[in-house]
Amino acid sequence: IWQHREIHVVMGNEACDLDSTVSALALAYFLAQTSPAPKAAFVPVLNIPRADFALRTETTFLLRDRGIPAASLIFRDEIDLGGLHHAGLLSLTLVDHHVLPRADAALEEAVVEVMDHRPLERDCGPPCRVTVEPVGSCATLVTERILQGPPGVLDRTTAALLHGEHGVGSWLSPGPGDGDSTAPLVPAGTILLDCINLSPAAGKVTPRDVTCVSLLEERFPELPARDAVFGALQAAKFDVTGLTTEQMLRKDLKVLSNDEAVIAISGVFEDLETFLLRPGLLQDLEAFCQARGYAGLVAMTVSFNERHEPTRKLAVYSPQEPLRSTLCLALEEATTPSLFLRPLPSPWPCVATYAQGNSVAARKKVLPILRAAL
Repeated sequence: IWQHREIHVVMGNEACDLDSTVSALALAYFLAQTSPAPKAAFVPVLNIPRADFALRTETTFLLRDRGIPAASLIFRDEIDLGGLHHAGLLSLTLVDHHVLPRADAALEEAVVEVMDHRPLERDCGPPCRVTVEPVGSCATLVTERILQGPPGVLDRTTAALLHGEHGVGSWLSPGPGDGDSTAPLVPAGTILLDCINLSPAAGKVTPRDVTCVSLLEERFPELPARDAVFGALQAAKFDVTGLTTEQMLRKDLKVLSNDEAVIAISGVFEDLETFLLRPGLLQDLEAFCQARGYAGLVAMTVSFNERHEPTRKLAVYSPQEPLRSTLCLALEEATTPSLFLRPLPSPWPCVATYAQGNSVAARKKVLPILRAAL
């Protein structure tokens, strides 16, 4: 602001999972390399406080393994987007989401582009550039954009870093002309993780995701096997060892609100029965919601078998019976998509639990159902 320099922020969603993080890093890098506006600084912003970054275990694993220090990243609590916008210096590109939360409504005017793989929930009129496509990973859309750009942007180091491979050591050392080994790169590893190793059984992968990974592997045949990449990232993502209930709920958290209520939607990376057996769970749920002003919380647990087939279950918590009933009814009667819920025994009346028959309906498909219910 002091230098009156324009800032173009590329920012993922508030869950700040690997897809959002890598998409923001890779697209900001691409824009910085190809933009005709050299006066602007292109800044990827991770949409969480820095204190929450350690909970994104697959992201910290990948960036640490590729030599990107957390100190080089910028988090949401470290940049004043409102102040930049008020000064007329902010342009904002949204990746892996296209609806800003109510608290950020004032930033809508600064949005110049959105790139997302969720169904479009609102119109983004001109001059906003909109890319919303039903692919398995937002990183696929970013990869397509980079592959359409100048060939020099996609170098060996770029493909290596964000391909996500683990344990390939010296291969990552940049060769002559390869540039900075910490440059943000194309997110093939992210596509593999987001699309469950391109497994059709998981219900997430599309032909475009497969094509992107194949093109990267064709251009860089040294990249390691998909199974090794996916296995390392999946193990890191599901490593909840030592996490408290509060940390598990914050690990993959999104928030919905209206004028009357705010609810949390948490992805939980263990089986529902194991989660319900955590000591003091009900007290932890109460404390978590009270501390943040949430009227309720929906937890979607997920686990995978050896064939990469998901099992999803839901827990709906609220001490307010009318709100809990509203959320449960919306989930039970949903048709786009139908979740085919089967009630499960719950240890507490303020927590409703379900097995989700439609196991390929991930949280991004459940969020619009809950948003409509509010």
